[in-house]
Amino acid sequence: MKVVIIDNEKGMHLIMKRMLGKVNEVEIVGSFQETSTAYSFLTNQDVDLIIMDINMPKESGLEFAGPLRESSRQMKIVFVTSHKEYSLPAFDVFAFDYIVKPVNQARLHRTVLRALSEMSSVKGSVELDSSSIRVLFNCLGGMEIRNAKNELVKWKTSKSAELFGYLLIHKGRLVSRARIIEDMFDDMPLKNAETYLYTTVYQLRKLLDTYGLKDSLHSDSNYYALELNHIDVDMLQFEEGYKQIAVVDDIHIEQALALEQLYAGDLFGDRAFHWAWSEVERFRLMYTAFTQRLCRALLNRGDTQTAIRLLTKLTAHYELDEETIKLFMKSLALQNNKVALMRQYLHYTETLYQELGISPSPIVTGYYSQLLAELDT
Repeated sequence: MKVVIIDNEKGMHLIMKRMLGKVNEVEIVGSFQETSTAYSFLTNQDVDLIIMDINMPKESGLEFAGPLRESSRQMKIVFVTSHKEYSLPAFDVFAFDYIVKPVNQARLHRTVLRALSEMSSVKGSVELDSSSIRVLFNCLGGMEIRNAKNELVKWKTSKSAELFGYLLIHKGRLVSRARIIEDMFDDMPLKNAETYLYTTVYQLRKLLDTYGLKDSLHSDSNYYALELNHIDVDMLQFEEGYKQIAVVDDIHIEQALALEQLYAGDLFGDRAFHWAWSEVERFRLMYTAFTQRLCRALLNRGDTQTAIRLLTKLTAHYELDEETIKLFMKSLALQNNKVALMRQYLHYTETLYQELGISPSPIVTGYYSQLLAELDT
């Protein structure tokens, strides 16, 4: 399937390319930051799928799609945008799908597979390669497991899901039965806990066996471990990428943007496993530090638009971090947006008082005053 990407943010091109690269049947034949050059390319090329942002600088994606449809071109159009209110107008121009940013790997994968499925009915069957990765596990911002075709798999029980996550954070290391019982079943008598653990292990192994991964759940006398060779985990991808990109500069900035996209929220989402609290906090701090480094690099490059998008996401999770609010204010000041700068500082001040009963530190207050003075000169 031939795909074209149209988005005025250069960073989104790399993000989409990396996500689409996980589907073997996809060939990216073009990527454009302007609709005019994209249209010239499309009039002379056969393309199956267009993935484009609605908010383009000179011509919106909706305006671009109209003439494209009138020309009777049959390519499918998937709109990607930060604004939910465009969904109905998008389908007025016969959009194949509509995805709200930040784009989730699973969501995009599902759309592409649906497009491939429709094409297969015309061009013949499309067989997806699932020889290497058989299970996809997303635990940043939630807790879901999917098969190689990106279909959502139903957990046997909530405890089997918890056990999967528990063994996952131990990254293939053997964990004693006694420790698992202490961490996961400490609210019941030992005999009952042992029986419950056996049942949970059986349920998890049965689920994995559906995908030929029964042996991925190892048991050795009184120990258990989860083998991860055939399981694609967003948490592990993010941590590995974080280690590899020690410095975010012009050379690594596109790679860093793609990595940031993996973080959809706290580890395991709203499942408050007490045994995972330290890992949740570790990933939260890792993401915060990484995004701050990325935003500094973006501001140095003059890309305030992307920096503000990332800082908006970051403050939605951790809105009281001083370094984050300073970067946010700096981004708004670089756009000469005094009103937004004042609004952001006021919101931070009110939230800080409501949550902690304190006022901003002299460092934040002084920096805010400095930015205002620079805008007034």
